[in-house]
Amino acid sequence: MDQGASAAERRFPTRKQAIEELAARDEEFRDLCIDFADAEAELHRWKNATGPKREERCAEYLELVNDLAREIEAALDAAAIIPFPKQGPKPRL
Repeated sequence: MDQGASAAERRFPTRKQAIEELAARDEEFRDLCIDFADAEAELHRWKNATGPKREERCAEYLELVNDLAREIEAALDAAAIIPFPKQGPKPRL
């Protein structure tokens, strides 16, 4: 499993199976998970940094991480919806 999906699974441990299944079949979802993992890594890096931009960058990356997490959750929710085939009118007997 790639680092992106692992990061998503850490954020949403109860949805591990859904993350694995969606990541296996959806390239856009995999890319979203990679972006999420990268943003988390940068947030962690800035939290451990020193300097005048630390607080500003931490706030920016925290917002990005939360936005990406919402996108991941929305993608999982959308993938969990199974559309029913439309049925025409029943024939009269």
